[in-house]
Amino acid sequence: MRAAGDDAGPFLQLIIAALDQAEIPHMLVGSFASGVHGPPRFTNDIDLVIDPTPDSLGKLIRFLSEADVYVNAEVAKDELDRRGQFNVIEDSGTWKADLVYRKDRAFSRSEFERRIAASVLGVPLFLATAEDTILAKLEWARIGGGSEQQLRDVRGIVDVRADNLDLPYIEQWLDELGVRDLWNRVRED
Repeated sequence: MRAAGDDAGPFLQLIIAALDQAEIPHMLVGSFASGVHGPPRFTNDIDLVIDPTPDSLGKLIRFLSEADVYVNAEVAKDELDRRGQFNVIEDSGTWKADLVYRKDRAFSRSEFERRIAASVLGVPLFLATAEDTILAKLEWARIGGGSEQQLRDVRGIVDVRADNLDLPYIEQWLDELGVRDLWNRVRED
């Protein structure tokens, strides 16, 4: 495992360039996002939420197929209908990107609309806000049976950003996402 970002820059640049060329809206989420908003942690995965059309997805697959990466075009196309995800893997196997299709629900639409322009590892991209990263990590913790790693990431963001978090925004989504108990647990720690 590597520290988030220690040599991911070229791979991240390749993925973002392909998304931009295909005109696919995107945002960086997951461990990289929590490492921007809070303490970095070790990972070899880059998580991006994307919102393509079938045509723009086809363009993305063509761009990626011409690069030194592995992408399964059939899986990518099949997962679009399910709003699931697919992987892009660097040929060396060092880095993997999970490209997650934006879900069609109120929170996911809000999260995507609130994304912010940022530069990560010198790569201009869009990034989930600290609040949306917290909520998404709480949801992943709930799905994963209370994953301590996800909760550590949330605690780290809260510790770093305590003075400038939009707490009313977080509060408005806790019950809908079913994560109020996990949020309370993080806040009690």
